[in-house]
Amino acid sequence: MKKLLRILLIAVGVIVLIGIGGFAYVKLALPDVGPAPELTVQTDSVQIARGRYLANHVAVCVDCHSERDWNIVSGPVIPGTEGKGGEAFTREMGFPGVYYARNITPAHLSGWSDGEIYRAITAGVSKDGSPLFPVMPYGNFGQADPEDIKAIIAYVRTLKPIENKSIPSPESDFPMSLIINTIPTKTEGGKRPDPADSVAYGKYLTTFASCGDCHTPVDDKGQPLPGMAFAGGRQFPMPVGTVRAMNLTPDAETGLGSWTKQAFIARFKAAEKDFKHPSTGEFEGFNTIMPWMMYAGMSEEDLGAIYTYLKTVAPVKNAVVRFTPKGKEVASR
Repeated sequence: MKKLLRILLIAVGVIVLIGIGGFAYVKLALPDVGPAPELTVQTDSVQIARGRYLANHVAVCVDCHSERDWNIVSGPVIPGTEGKGGEAFTREMGFPGVYYARNITPAHLSGWSDGEIYRAITAGVSKDGSPLFPVMPYGNFGQADPEDIKAIIAYVRTLKPIENKSIPSPESDFPMSLIINTIPTKTEGGKRPDPADSVAYGKYLTTFASCGDCHTPVDDKGQPLPGMAFAGGRQFPMPVGTVRAMNLTPDAETGLGSWTKQAFIARFKAAEKDFKHPSTGEFEGFNTIMPWMMYAGMSEEDLGAIYTYLKTVAPVKNAVVRFTPKGKEVASR
C-alpha cells in the first residue's frame, strides 16, 4: 500500500511539474515569431498612395485606429483623429477581455523600426514582444503581399502625429491570458494576383479586407462554424440592439445569389453620399459596425473582383435577421 501511495505521489508530482513547465513555456517563451525583420520601407509618392488606398479602403486600418462618429450610420472616422487609437473592444461586445486600438501615428510609431511595424501587422507581436489580440486580423494581413504591407507602413508614417497617451493597456481574461501568447504566427506572406484573374484577385482582396471574419458565424469560443464560411449571422451587440452580418454566399434566397455585380458595387458606392443619422432610416434604418464609407472608396474594379470571388464560395442557406432592438427576443444566431 505504501509503495502504491509513493508511486501515486510521484505521478502527481510529475504531472504538476509538467503543468508548471507548460505554463511557464506559454507565458514566458511565447509568442515566438522571431526578431523583427531588417527592412527599410521606400517612401516615394507611388508607395504612399498605394498605402493610403489600402489602409483606408481595403485593410481599413484607419477605421479601427481612429475615433468614429456613431451618430452617423457605420460610424465614419472623425476627421482629424486618423490613427490616434483608443477604440475599445470590450467584454460587452463579446471579447474575452478589453482591448484597445493603439496609436499608429508618428507620435507613437516614431520609435518603431519599419521591421517592428511589419512584424506587428503580419505576425501580431508588438515592439516589446508582447502578443496582440487578433481583433486586428494579422492572420489575414500575414497572407498579403509584403509589398502591400510595406506600402501601408509608408503611408502611416505620413499621418499627422497625434499624442494620445491615455490609451489603457489591454486586459485578457483567463484562459485567453494564456491562449493569446500562442496565436501570433510568423508568415512569409503571399503574392498579389494579377487583377486579370478576377477570382484569385478577389479572394486576395476579400482576405485582406477580412470580410470572412465578420461574415462567418462563430461558436461560443469565437471559432468559425464549420461549413458556414461567409454565411452571415455573426452577432455584434450595440447600445440599441444587436446587428448581424449579412449572408455573402451565392445562395439565391438568403445570400448574394440574385445580386448582379452592378448592384453589389452600387451598394458600396451609395455609402459615399447616402449615409446619414441612423434614425433617418435612409439606408439600413439602424446603425452598424460595417465601415461602409471606407469600403465605398474601393475602386469599382476591386469591388467587382470581390463580388466575382464571393460568387464562387459554397452557397449556404442562412436567413439572417439583420437587427434586433435591445430587449427583444433574439430571432437569429
